[in-house]
Amino acid sequence: MHDTADLEARGIPAVFIATREFTGAASAQAKSLGADPAGVFVDHPIQDRTDQELQLLADAAIEEVVAALVSNP
Repeated sequence: MHDTADLEARGIPAVFIATREFTGAASAQAKSLGADPAGVFVDHPIQDRTDQELQLLADAAIEEVVAALVSNP
């Protein structure tokens, strides 16, 4: 979140990716930073997934990530 807010403050489009488990925490942290970063949430957990499972998560999220990047002023 800090990196995303920092990049956006410098005019560099950025999107954070987190699991849905952290939706509330991401919102609270963004508010505390005074930021409104674009974010994409994927299924939780990711910690114990295989490389193939992570690839599937990435494939499922890529269009949303790209859309958020190109719509981010």
